[in-house]
Amino acid sequence: MNRREFIIASAVAGLSPKLAARPTGSHIDRVAMVRRHCPVLTTANIRSPLQVGNGEFAFTADVTGLQTFADEYLKGMPLGTLSDWGWHSFPNPGHYLLRDIMRPYDSHGREVLYADAREGSDLSGARIKKEVQWLRQNPHRIDLGRIGFILHKASGQSAILNDIAGIHQRLDLLSGHLESRFEFEHRPVKVTTLCHPHRSILAVRIKSPLISTRHLGISIAFPYASGGWQNEEDWNAASQYQTEFTPAKNTAVFKCILNATHYWVYADWSGRGSWAKAGPHQFHLFAPGQNELDLVFSFAPEQPASGLPRFQQVEAAAEQFWQRFWHSGGAIDLSTSTDARAGDLERRVVLSQYLTAINCAGTLPPQETGLATDSWYGKFHLEMHWWHAAHFVLWGRSPLLEKSLPWYASILPRAKETARLQGYRGARWPKMVGPAGRESPSSVGAFVIWQQPHPIYYAELLYRVRPSRQTLNRYREIVHETAEFMASYAWWNSASRRYVLGPPLVPAQESYARMRTRVINPTFELAYWQWALSVAQKWRERLGQERQPEWDRVMAGISPPLVRDGIYAAIGVPPYTLRTDHPSLLYALGFVPPTPLIHAATMRRTFRNVLAGWNWDSTWGWDYPAMAMTAARLGEPEKAVDVLMMDVPKNHYLPNGHCYQRPNLPLYLPANGGLLFATAMMAAGWGGSPDTPTPGFPNNGRWHVQHEGLRSAP
Repeated sequence: MNRREFIIASAVAGLSPKLAARPTGSHIDRVAMVRRHCPVLTTANIRSPLQVGNGEFAFTADVTGLQTFADEYLKGMPLGTLSDWGWHSFPNPGHYLLRDIMRPYDSHGREVLYADAREGSDLSGARIKKEVQWLRQNPHRIDLGRIGFILHKASGQSAILNDIAGIHQRLDLLSGHLESRFEFEHRPVKVTTLCHPHRSILAVRIKSPLISTRHLGISIAFPYASGGWQNEEDWNAASQYQTEFTPAKNTAVFKCILNATHYWVYADWSGRGSWAKAGPHQFHLFAPGQNELDLVFSFAPEQPASGLPRFQQVEAAAEQFWQRFWHSGGAIDLSTSTDARAGDLERRVVLSQYLTAINCAGTLPPQETGLATDSWYGKFHLEMHWWHAAHFVLWGRSPLLEKSLPWYASILPRAKETARLQGYRGARWPKMVGPAGRESPSSVGAFVIWQQPHPIYYAELLYRVRPSRQTLNRYREIVHETAEFMASYAWWNSASRRYVLGPPLVPAQESYARMRTRVINPTFELAYWQWALSVAQKWRERLGQERQPEWDRVMAGISPPLVRDGIYAAIGVPPYTLRTDHPSLLYALGFVPPTPLIHAATMRRTFRNVLAGWNWDSTWGWDYPAMAMTAARLGEPEKAVDVLMMDVPKNHYLPNGHCYQRPNLPLYLPANGGLLFATAMMAAGWGGSPDTPTPGFPNNGRWHVQHEGLRSAP
């Protein structure tokens, strides 16, 4: 596409002239770059379904473009209809409160209360006490409804997945269209599936001669909440909830009542068909006499007003949004690289931009499986928020991170109360949490601390984009209260004359969870503490305030990480370094920018030691971009690419772009977000990086990295 064609196409899509123009010096054909990585499926890959969404709402489809064979996909990746607003809690007849299950732990001679799960975990099952289980399980995210085809054979039997032939499904990333073609009993079916870019609206267009003969219809069904892992649906509790149905000509309203949770689905369709009740919570639509059917479904936490957009309006809005998305922000083109890994790396980068935009760009921090399926009851983990969304800033899409940051202000009173209850100042942010900000009890999460500095990191990233008084004022309270907790959490050891972190403490490397009552001074957390407090002091100076003396004392007096045999230990007590789970000791220089605590030569030896013998099967998907960031800062770009593309199970990216981890965690969005942060950093550089065009990529003649619109990392 030449420049004239680009501007014309952009005008048709409704983009402003400013967005339609490529950045000065642009040399990337963004249309070609995105188009070559649009996912195409020609078989029913139950581990790799495709998804449409907008960051607040998403719909995951099977190869029919709907959720026709959802039961089959439970064996791979479940098909969900999830939102940021769709939450439910089971009744609480025991009136369980978090305060009632908190348990005292000794912290340097002082009792500190923690929301400890005491026995087991949500994965070990029955041994958890009922009050702890209720507090962990509630609230939980719910599936808003299953929309699929009714496919009847000539014999009258219902179709199974193996009856679907001629599959060709393509997700057009440039327009947001999911185009699905298949054959059923030798008759063609074409389906277009779309999500509105700003509303919880799904639009579907179906073309097939099977519609007119009633061999193809539409089913919508509403489940009860399961409160379970991965599968958020309970289809065996019909008497425990209600679905009210109000039909009218070409419209229908479904009101779903799940205990105290109420939500509405408003349906609109073309032609002469009508919905009929097929069960307590299931409804069918047939439209005989026509070969084409348009449907629009609006999901809402409040009763919707009448009048939905037509399919064509949703289509136009989606096309405009995705054109704008791909023609603004950052881009990395690896198409002229000759390294055998370059094509797949570019594919991962393109698909990760799409997946994080539709799963990680809402008003709440995302759960680790986004809006595809539930993990940890649909709750979000705040230590993972960075990995989901910090990359938006480096890719020139800061508003997608900023959408979720007001949530921190909304729970600030609760976070401050947690700190006060434990005898600290400031605000202590929870780890595993739902929309209201109430911490979930856990024998691990309650003791994790590396989410605490994250809000300071977010604020600093945004200040680098907009260094204004407005930015400072917007985040000043969050920065201040975060730093206040961090400074008061550090304990002064008069014997060593150093500040100590922990115990009790569980580091980012959760291998030490059973040692939480004696873990101190994890290398990564020490460096992150010092860096974040230094940034908080800069914020005070930018605001014209005096530096906080205590913050300076903690920064200057924090314990150095333990060095044994010339390499960093993971923690400051025996067994020093377990070689499982996250190798987070490396992230003290990589994820964390340089600090006085960390010496590059020692970290280089540590990095090589980790590569020589870590248990890679125990790692997680975000570890590989995190290690790449460390390698880049150490001046080892060859190693940065090697670890970013390491051929190990936890670093495998499916055809749909998701990073598979294990059967009950078939996608893992922190890996996608981490990949985007690392590649932006490797391409555009970081504070103090070499003055070369792509300092984190090898200069060996095999990597030709074109990039534009990216921002450097701190």
